[in-house]
Amino acid sequence: MQQRQRTGRLREPWRRLAHEIGAFGIVGAACFLLDVGLFQVLYVSLGAGAVTAKLVSTLVSMTVAYAGHRYWSFAARAGTSHRRGYVRFALINGLTLLMGLAIVGLAHHGFRQDSALVLQVVNIASIGIGTVVRYLSYRRWVFPAPSVRRTALLDVA
Repeated sequence: MQQRQRTGRLREPWRRLAHEIGAFGIVGAACFLLDVGLFQVLYVSLGAGAVTAKLVSTLVSMTVAYAGHRYWSFAARAGTSHRRGYVRFALINGLTLLMGLAIVGLAHHGFRQDSALVLQVVNIASIGIGTVVRYLSYRRWVFPAPSVRRTALLDVA
């Protein structure tokens, strides 16, 4: 009986991690589609400027992503206040956006790549890197685990 309880306690952190990663991916994919779709509607259908359409679509999708992550992906974690959490969330997203722009800019300007295929591959790679950075940053600074839970997990191991 004690062995079964110990095994269950060891599996629980892995289940939580699998849930977080799965929910993080679903929220991210949905918000990516929201961003692209809203940009298309604003730019093509409503005639907004490209930069304005991108700004609005990014802000809307980022806000929906924050809510999805706070109330689903990282719901089991202690969060900071809504305002502080959203500011941190926005800063992390801004930094990873700048990182992605730097990676694409380096490929285009630094390595003089003009091929749409090459630049799209670099763009997708930068999105992948940014996704990993965002996930780890959200866990650490936006939706941190309570210190009590950390201590309990260390006691199990």
